[in-house]
Amino acid sequence: MIPVRAILAMKMLGCAILLFGLVVYIKSKREKEYSPLESGKEEDGTMVTKKVWFNIAIGGENVGRIEIGLFGNIVPKTVENFYQLAVNKNVGEGYTGSKFHRVIKNFMLQGGDFTVGDGTGGRSIYGGKFNDENFILKHYGAGWLSMANAGKDTNGSQFFITLVKTSWLDGKHVVFGKVLKGMDIVRKIEKNPLNGSTPIKTVEIVECGGEVIGEPFAVDLEAA
Repeated sequence: MIPVRAILAMKMLGCAILLFGLVVYIKSKREKEYSPLESGKEEDGTMVTKKVWFNIAIGGENVGRIEIGLFGNIVPKTVENFYQLAVNKNVGEGYTGSKFHRVIKNFMLQGGDFTVGDGTGGRSIYGGKFNDENFILKHYGAGWLSMANAGKDTNGSQFFITLVKTSWLDGKHVVFGKVLKGMDIVRKIEKNPLNGSTPIKTVEIVECGGEVIGEPFAVDLEAA
């Protein structure tokens, strides 16, 4: 016959094991919900977790706002870099006052060089450059946001917005956002007269900012 103490000890041990299993389950569920994408499926990664907006002036004339959704659940490091540079209000330390220095019609708009302004400068919030995070998302069409680089693992602050589907850049540039509003402003920048790929009328981000999304929402894998 098993002693009463032994029975009580076995029951307590069983309860402890059950409680431990419950804690592990809850923790793993939370990590799965809030951690970066692990499945490698692009359709699972297009949840907008943060938004950034740019107020644009062309030749000194205010033309409107571009609003961009960022996918922090799939490329959190890249998103955080862009977001922090957008909410920094100090000229020369973030995107405020910087320019779209390069425009190629039917291809892309490039900006983010807030230190030099001609595509040779810029820096990340991590100090200099940082590595490519992943290439899960693709350049699906016009209005997708991607990191400009000078080769593998050379991400800084420069970025570009696509004007068409640019499949040849897939696997070479990190895609991390999509234009939610303001594609008409993107097209105005594209139509601005150029000297080669340099806008004749300065295209400036006169003001910018951002917000964290309380309830993330999905976007389609198509042109904006």
